[in-house]
Amino acid sequence: MPHISIKMLKGRTDEQKKMAADKVAEALYEAIGCSKDHISVTVEDYTPEEWQDVFAADVTAKQDKLFRKANYDPRDLLKK
Repeated sequence: MPHISIKMLKGRTDEQKKMAADKVAEALYEAIGCSKDHISVTVEDYTPEEWQDVFAADVTAKQDKLFRKANYDPRDLLKK
């Protein structure tokens, strides 16, 4: 433990996902000093439509656990 979950829009390659997972895990290791062997990372892809529900459940509904807020309206993703 800890486990990191990266959720993003579809369209990145597996190579990009692996790089992101490695860099986020490294940053967490540097920030809290846990064993690198204990860090796991998942990457989940969503369409803009799917993201609306995920954002509501994982961001909007968890304001008390949110330590870094995004500065965008997820509904804007549907306009592209």
